[in-house]
Amino acid sequence: MRMISDFVRIIAVLVLLFTVSCSKSQNQEGLKDALKDKFYIGAALNEDQIKGKDTMALQIAIRHFNSIVAENCMKMENIHPTKDSFNFTLSDAFVRFGEQHQMKIIGHCLVWHSQVPAWIFVDDKGNEVTRDELISRMKNHITTIVSRYKGRVHGWDVVNEAIDDNGMYRQTKWYKIIGPEYIELAFKFAHEADPGAELYYNDYNEWQPVKREAIYNLVKGLKEKGIRVDGIGMQGHISLDSPDLGTYEEAIVRYASLGVKVMITELDMSLLPWPTERLTADVSYKAEMMAKYNPYPNGLPDSVNAAFTKRYADLFRLFIRHADKIDRVTLWGIYDAQSWRNYWPIMGRTDYPLLFDRQYQAKPVVQEIIKMAHEK
Repeated sequence: MRMISDFVRIIAVLVLLFTVSCSKSQNQEGLKDALKDKFYIGAALNEDQIKGKDTMALQIAIRHFNSIVAENCMKMENIHPTKDSFNFTLSDAFVRFGEQHQMKIIGHCLVWHSQVPAWIFVDDKGNEVTRDELISRMKNHITTIVSRYKGRVHGWDVVNEAIDDNGMYRQTKWYKIIGPEYIELAFKFAHEADPGAELYYNDYNEWQPVKREAIYNLVKGLKEKGIRVDGIGMQGHISLDSPDLGTYEEAIVRYASLGVKVMITELDMSLLPWPTERLTADVSYKAEMMAKYNPYPNGLPDSVNAAFTKRYADLFRLFIRHADKIDRVTLWGIYDAQSWRNYWPIMGRTDYPLLFDRQYQAKPVVQEIIKMAHEK
């Protein structure tokens, strides 16, 4: 009987050691490993990270993410500052980093109304360019960039934010000079430059029913014309209270019904009071600093931290439930100090919108996400 008892104790110890070992292994597991059978998990890299200066953030990127997107260096004002010059220094480094770590590399973005250089819409005399001239400039811009990274950048945000919140075309210079055809032409030029690259339409407030239907109809119309559109990017700039996750889920399902990939492309969650009734991610919107809009300069109360964890966990639970539709979830930054939420729409605020804090530490929700990824 004693031998049996000793044997049982030995087995019990071995089981305990195995359990502890598995627990430690899971604690060391990165998001990309836990979610590898669900979808890509990515982050936007800023200039210091691309230059290799922010080494702590890069360690997080390597451990936790298997996809990257450039926060700013591929936007037109940075990569194509003058008519006859391109600056590929940062974008080349960005692509090399992604290749070095076998990541899905996303180019952002080819055509957008914001962060464009002054020259793009005017001639040498300062007059508005003709329709044909702007089409030519757009084609040259897209062709030069996409061709340079042919076979290296896996997907492109071809057109960004072409639809207004009212469901109408945004009245940008692209639209006013070329007409709505500029969207179709942009996708056509990108496909010609790299037939192997995936092509996406990207927008914010994409969950609002009116805008959702406008985006749905835009992509549906392009596909009916034989234009290649592989996915719809739902930016995902959200808050603690909005959007309602049921409404968000409806948008995911609606877009997926087109037979395209759905991606969450710029995810962050502001914890700060919003200064207007109009929820937007329009970078042109600015508001004045007031103390009531910056309530947590020295850290978050426990109750807000708990609400943050629950909201992000609920959101990822939704993503995992629709993993058959979602190809990628990308955070708009790696850690809180880097986030644009600290200076937009009000400069100098302290926000906490990402999964890693200002000390580069994973927030509790990271382990919550890893845990739920393993649930059956």
